[in-house]
Amino acid sequence: MTVLAFDCSTQSCSTAVLSRDNVLSWRFAVMARGQSEALMPMIEETLVEAGVGWADLELIGVTVGPGTFTGIRIGLAAARGMALAGRFPVAGVGSLEAVAYAVPEPERRDRTILVALDSKRADLFFQAFASDLTPICEPFAAPPEAAIRRFSGPLLLAGDAAERLAAIARDAQMSTAAGHPDARVVGRLAALRHQNGCALPPEPVYLRPPDVTLPATSQPIIVPGACR
Repeated sequence: MTVLAFDCSTQSCSTAVLSRDNVLSWRFAVMARGQSEALMPMIEETLVEAGVGWADLELIGVTVGPGTFTGIRIGLAAARGMALAGRFPVAGVGSLEAVAYAVPEPERRDRTILVALDSKRADLFFQAFASDLTPICEPFAAPPEAAIRRFSGPLLLAGDAAERLAAIARDAQMSTAAGHPDARVVGRLAALRHQNGCALPPEPVYLRPPDVTLPATSQPIIVPGACR
C-alpha cells in the first residue's frame, strides 16, 4: 500500500510517502504558524522525491488532533479535498498516539508513557499508554499537576510539553523521541489501522471549546443597499 501521510496539528508540519512500510520520502519543519502555506508545497516535494504520482496513492493518513484548531482544520481540509478528488480512503490518527508510537521500545520498558502536547493554555493535552503502547485512557485536557496525579508508577514523558511536567514528576524520565507528531509514524499507523478496519474517521478531535464564540443574542448585520 502506498500512503501519503501528513501532520500539522501542533507546532510543526510533516509529510511522508510510504510504500509497504518503507519510507520513500519525508519532510519535517517546526513552525508556530504558517502551516496553511507550507503544507501543500511540502506534499508536492515529498511526492516528487518519492517518484510517486497522485494516481499511485492508495491511502491518505492524517492526524485528527488534539492540537491547534487551525492546524487540525488545515490538515483535515487537505485530506478531505484529496480524497474527494482522487477517491482515496482517509485514515485518521490521533496526534498523541503518533508521538507515543515514536518512543523507542527500550525507553518504554516497564514504564507508563504520558504524552503531553502544548495547548497554548494552562491545560495541556494528555494521553497515557502502557509500555506496549496500549492506550490507558482517552485523550484529555488538564493542568499538569492534575494529570500527574492520575497515574502511579514510573512515568516516561513524551511530547512537546513534556519538559513542563519534568519539574513536578520527580521520578519521571524524558523520552528522546521527537515532541511533535511525525508523518512517517502517522503513515505506518494509518496503513495498519486501515487494513484492520479500525482507523479513526477524518473528523477533528477537540478537547476544549473554541477561544472565540458569538454572543447568544447576536443579531445579523444588515448592510444598507445590500441585496436581500
